[in-house]
Amino acid sequence: ILALLLLLLLLLLLLLLLLLLLFHSSTYDHFFCSIHPNGTLQQLPQIIIIGVRKGGTRALIEMLSLHSAVAAAQNEVHFFDWESHFQRGLPWYLSQMPYAFPDQLTVEKTPAYFTSSKVPKRIHQMNPNIKLLLILRDPTERVLSDYTQVFYNRLQKHKRYQPIEYVLVKDGEINLGYKALNRSLYYVHMQNWLQYFPLESIHVVDGDELIRDPFPEMKKVERFLKLEPQINSSNFYFNKTKGFYCLRDHGRERCLHDSKGRAHPHVAPAILQKLYQFFHEPNKKFFELVGRTFNWK
Repeated sequence: ILALLLLLLLLLLLLLLLLLLLFHSSTYDHFFCSIHPNGTLQQLPQIIIIGVRKGGTRALIEMLSLHSAVAAAQNEVHFFDWESHFQRGLPWYLSQMPYAFPDQLTVEKTPAYFTSSKVPKRIHQMNPNIKLLLILRDPTERVLSDYTQVFYNRLQKHKRYQPIEYVLVKDGEINLGYKALNRSLYYVHMQNWLQYFPLESIHVVDGDELIRDPFPEMKKVERFLKLEPQINSSNFYFNKTKGFYCLRDHGRERCLHDSKGRAHPHVAPAILQKLYQFFHEPNKKFFELVGRTFNWK
């Protein structure tokens, strides 16, 4: 009887050890899941689109959703950057994920993650092996898009807005207090991410190229994520009315929301030149960090 009790105790200890290993291993995101009767389940994301705001994150997640092995969260979750959400814990984060089949990869996108200093550590604590996608545009273009979004939001709410010259320039110099400028200092934020993740875990998507010709950029994303090649050129068609590419999926056509691709306000050439000069050195630092260059002005 004593031998039997010892054997049962040993089995119990082994079971406990196995559970601990599952809890701490890189497969934790598969283990920590909510299962639906039809065989689909909610799982923590294996891919996160971390930014940047006005870089093309919505276009990227919509294009990535063309792949049958990807299940995308529809809304920006803001789990790692909003304290009110983060305090709810991983069970809440999991509840925000789409139901997916076990062989699918789950992806969420929250553009504010890239520029939030506390986010890299938090994501690393959840899963140090996660795949990160970062889509960037020419920093000056991104600043103008940022202003344009705020401008239209204030216009719709009948709120006052400042002309772009007032927010970009102060006392004849670039206004360093304008938050949109900080979001375009990519090297500052990238340094923070590289403290927690190797460069091999972060794929930088060229947002300007994605606008001009999405197919080649999406092939690079497929390769980075080790997905079976599935997205092809017939998935994209140029909409002359909108002035950008739309998607075609199994005969169904869809375009991004009208709020995407809005025309930027006119900016005086002298101010544009100041912006290009302001970003010149920060851009060089970013190129050195990631080991590649981009066709930015």
